[in-house]
Amino acid sequence: MSTAVSQPAAAFGEVPWREEALAVGLARGDEACHDAVYRRCGPRVRALAWRALGDSREAEDVAQQVFLAAWRGHAGYRPELGSPMAWLTGITRRKVADALTARTRRADLVEDAGLLHAAGRPEADEVLDRVLVERELARLPAPQRTVLRLTFYEDLTQPQIAERTGWPLGTVKSHARRGMQRLRALLGDASREA
Repeated sequence: MSTAVSQPAAAFGEVPWREEALAVGLARGDEACHDAVYRRCGPRVRALAWRALGDSREAEDVAQQVFLAAWRGHAGYRPELGSPMAWLTGITRRKVADALTARTRRADLVEDAGLLHAAGRPEADEVLDRVLVERELARLPAPQRTVLRLTFYEDLTQPQIAERTGWPLGTVKSHARRGMQRLRALLGDASREA
């Protein structure tokens, strides 16, 4: 393993860290070690992200997410299992995968919105809202999805839904309440990803 940081870094008053000391300090949550790991590994983390994403701004965002995750999850790092860079590489791969998933999701939403808008639908924001709500409705369990679709798309009351489905009114109310809570959480997650 390398024994010290390069001379130029030491010239700026930086402590020459040994790899082993950095690893132990990182696992303990030592802020100085985290800073040193950031300076030492940051360019490589950004390069990995850039190669996978092909966008320097997105790669910078991923690098920030990686070091934030490393700071928050330092207790999960085990120095005996690998170097700080190896650990950061694993975090980077997961964050890149998340970024690619979000990119695909945004592209799908834009494409769906374009198709709906081309079909003579109203305002773009309204179209995006409809696409987003429909996509998140599809993620709900079937009974909750059924109750919410009947409520919003067919404008049925809960007693009418109970009559149509044959479910007890209390069950319909429970599905509506749980479905709305879950939909609210899903839509909140989707808005943060976009």
